[in-house]
Amino acid sequence: MQAEYTRQLIDRLAKPEELVWLNPKKGTHTGQEPAVSSADIDDAEARLLRFAPFIERCFPETKVTHGIIESPLTPIPHMQNAMEHDLGFPLGGTLLLKQDNALAIAGSVKARGGIYEVLKHTEKLALAQGFLTETDDYAKLASEECRSFFREYTIQVGSTGNLGLSIGIVSAAIGYQVIIHMSADAKQWKKDLLRSHGVTVMEYQSDYSEAVKHGRALSDRDPKSYFVDDENSKDLFLGYAVAARRLAAQLAEQKIIVDAEHPLFVYIPCGVGGAPGGVTFGLHELYGEHVHCFFVEPTQAPCMLLGMASGKHDEIAVKDIGLTGLTDADGLAVGRPSKFIGSVMEPLLSGIFTVADGKLYDYMRALLDTERIFLEPSACASFEGPMGLRRYEETKQYLTRHALNDKMERATHIAWGTGGSLVPAATREEYKKPNH
Repeated sequence: MQAEYTRQLIDRLAKPEELVWLNPKKGTHTGQEPAVSSADIDDAEARLLRFAPFIERCFPETKVTHGIIESPLTPIPHMQNAMEHDLGFPLGGTLLLKQDNALAIAGSVKARGGIYEVLKHTEKLALAQGFLTETDDYAKLASEECRSFFREYTIQVGSTGNLGLSIGIVSAAIGYQVIIHMSADAKQWKKDLLRSHGVTVMEYQSDYSEAVKHGRALSDRDPKSYFVDDENSKDLFLGYAVAARRLAAQLAEQKIIVDAEHPLFVYIPCGVGGAPGGVTFGLHELYGEHVHCFFVEPTQAPCMLLGMASGKHDEIAVKDIGLTGLTDADGLAVGRPSKFIGSVMEPLLSGIFTVADGKLYDYMRALLDTERIFLEPSACASFEGPMGLRRYEETKQYLTRHALNDKMERATHIAWGTGGSLVPAATREEYKKPNH
């Protein structure tokens, strides 16, 4: 029966069609040790604190937060009203926006994982070289002496855009040589911005997976090169998982309760899976069964949904079912998912929605009109989550099965705004036009 359901689901995905997939393995025990532990997240959080003086020194925009890269959690009642108007009935509970579009340095969620992994590698090199101890003021890493040392080393990564931006900007500030391997989906303005920081951008006519493969091969040939592997990186994952701890503090600050009577729903756009996977893992570690996490993917690039639903993970790509993998949501234009993330998500993820490109612009314009907040189109995928939760029969059954219907008035919904503040004014104006 499950096999027949999966076959029908893949047929619908191939059309392509907007749909929701509910994860049948949620809540099951795999019998395997978790890929990362609570202690690993503690370690990552402590490392980011150690690096805060360095970040503050290199990036003056972080002075206000003393070198901590964090984003606001913003109530968006006017956007919620507009969405409820379109639905024809209430969402139930309160909708907030996690504004990673406003994160310092890189203006996207990738500032979390990407910057963390580069900082961890930097610490390892500096400790090994003997010019740093863990009790030092890490601001010393901004010295010319340190920069000239790091200039001998290279950082490389494959990216559709935002991960490349975060890694490129911070790596160049530290002093590294940086090579970003960008797939055909990457926006020109992102390439231009990287080059303005002295970063080498290698462009590929192929998709994301090919750019990653070429980048990894090139990096492997250079003993002084470090490749940030978005498909398999535990360190990227930990950088994203720390976000859950920070979010919990913000919820407490706003006196928002998460427990059996006050469920939390979180909706996150998904590409290869690293950022949403890390955030979901971190939230489950804190809230367990009281948090319900959903990913959202474009209809032409639902790689994580396809990988998880089929059970094939990275052994299947969207092109295998006739999809193009092409989408205006450049950050989500990924054809093959991370097996590492898909496996970790099996017992945790509630489900995945797909959304058509045209809707991303509708959500983008609605948010601008109602709240005066700009998100790039891929970030607006998150709004399909709360809409879909109330619209699909499958999710209505999910709410019933988990005894959530009578708790929805006390629910908190968080749409993760994954990027947008670095988008140039001319590009924003283009996005606003109704032909999108």
